[in-house]
Amino acid sequence: MIQKVMSFYSISDFIRDYYPEYWGIQTYLAAECVRIHKIDEEWGIFSNYGHTPLVVDGVTFDTSERLFQLMKFKDEEPVKAIYYKKGNPKMTAKHWEKTHRREDWCKMIIDAMKFCLTKKYEQSETFRKELECSKGKIIVEDQTSFTKKNSDAWGVKLQGDNFVGPNILGRLLMELRDKGKLDYNLPPNAFQFLDYLK
Repeated sequence: MIQKVMSFYSISDFIRDYYPEYWGIQTYLAAECVRIHKIDEEWGIFSNYGHTPLVVDGVTFDTSERLFQLMKFKDEEPVKAIYYKKGNPKMTAKHWEKTHRREDWCKMIIDAMKFCLTKKYEQSETFRKELECSKGKIIVEDQTSFTKKNSDAWGVKLQGDNFVGPNILGRLLMELRDKGKLDYNLPPNAFQFLDYLK
């Protein structure tokens, strides 16, 4: 029997072990969904790559994705590389993760995303208004065009008339929309990276 080896970058085991409330595959009728696909399309502002600058403790981030990727690190070199390098911050972060990722990232990953979405909600009126406009609809991150067979933990893929996948980003956005807040619990040193950016 061949044992499946989990990718270092996969977060599915983290979710199962530390965030069981978000564990599992969801199925949604596509006709009832609004889809996050590209930032220049309708609902694109829901993407973490959407152009909604955020300020945390006096430091400005061009997107919530850059803030989220930075929260993986405590060391100066990767923090400055991710913050200052143009382009996709996720790809820059991947370069550093195997050697510098926080040892407790598995226990804080969803709380970190909740924090980023909360800051976006608090600071972007456009984002808040778009979330309000989506009421009554299911929000999904559509990863159908991704080359890998299945969606990652954040999104879904279209299968027939349904979107299927964990859809954690969509679920967090709907929770934020419907409750007006997201509860999160981060370690005291969660924002240590900011010290290198002031």
